[in-house]
Amino acid sequence: MTQYGTPRTISTLFDFNAQQQRQVAYHCSLCGLCTAVCPEKVDPCAMFLAIRRYHVESGSFDARPYRSLFWYERLGGSRLFSWYGLPDACDTIFFPGCSLSGTRPEVTWQLYQLLRRFIPSLGIILACCAKPSHDFGCMEHFQSVFGGLSHRLSARGVKTVLTACPSCTKIFRDYGKGLSVMTVYEILQRQGGAKNIGTSGCSGEISVHDPCQLRDYPEVQSAIRSLLVDLGYTVVEMRHRGKTTLCCGEGGAVGCMEPRLSRGWMEKRRQESENRRLVSYCAGCTGSLGRVTPTFHVLDLLFLRYGASERKISVSRGLMTYLNRLLLKLRLARVKKICR
Repeated sequence: MTQYGTPRTISTLFDFNAQQQRQVAYHCSLCGLCTAVCPEKVDPCAMFLAIRRYHVESGSFDARPYRSLFWYERLGGSRLFSWYGLPDACDTIFFPGCSLSGTRPEVTWQLYQLLRRFIPSLGIILACCAKPSHDFGCMEHFQSVFGGLSHRLSARGVKTVLTACPSCTKIFRDYGKGLSVMTVYEILQRQGGAKNIGTSGCSGEISVHDPCQLRDYPEVQSAIRSLLVDLGYTVVEMRHRGKTTLCCGEGGAVGCMEPRLSRGWMEKRRQESENRRLVSYCAGCTGSLGRVTPTFHVLDLLFLRYGASERKISVSRGLMTYLNRLLLKLRLARVKKICR
């Protein structure tokens, strides 16, 4: 809004059928901060998403700048990369999402094994929730992909989905009809926190970056902080947190069109951290903010025994993430108690 004006100004003065002005809808990160703080209860996020949907429906959406994201989504949901591990009597599944399983396959594996201690019949599904298509406004494709996924789960008797990815959490909660959704962080906290994993004795000050997709979920935010305190850290809150958290710079695929705006969000977060290590619970946020300041995924601290005093962590990037997902699928396929 600093660049283009208030929602009222944008909605009344901009012609979203015009080639140049229609791009404004793709400069919004869809993070929901404007909506969260608006005293008039206006929802700019919904407005820009509606404009994106209109462009798709009218045939004016130019997908070329976003080809890599569409390719990423389609591969994640393809037969090559997807895996449905549903044991007998399975009514609860772990859905790690694309980013976590690609960047942190060992963490994903260890987390699944731990969750099975609490829920012996727990299944696991490697697939894509189609969040990119949703955010670009490609609703017909999104509903086909995610609708097929949720229908398949319901048909197999699945009632509860445990998520690690904030975007997947948001999608399942908004569109997963008949499915109960809970994050793995809430499960870990309820089952004894970090002490149950055998990790403790850490120290130092850290700040938590709450992913924008979960700004309206205080129970998840509280679970994260509880886990970090269990580890031994002192959580120093930033100005923008919880309901008023900032975008990490990755939201809405803004960086594909306006890298400057994306970088601006990263820098705001870096400045607010005041040189403290950041911890998040989104693999995308961790990767984005990690470009400008040391940032850790909470699962790195829980399972990989990293300390927040580390300057950086070793996670997979680029093409290696695709290989990791394939190897994780093969590893899961060797577990006899899980059937496809």
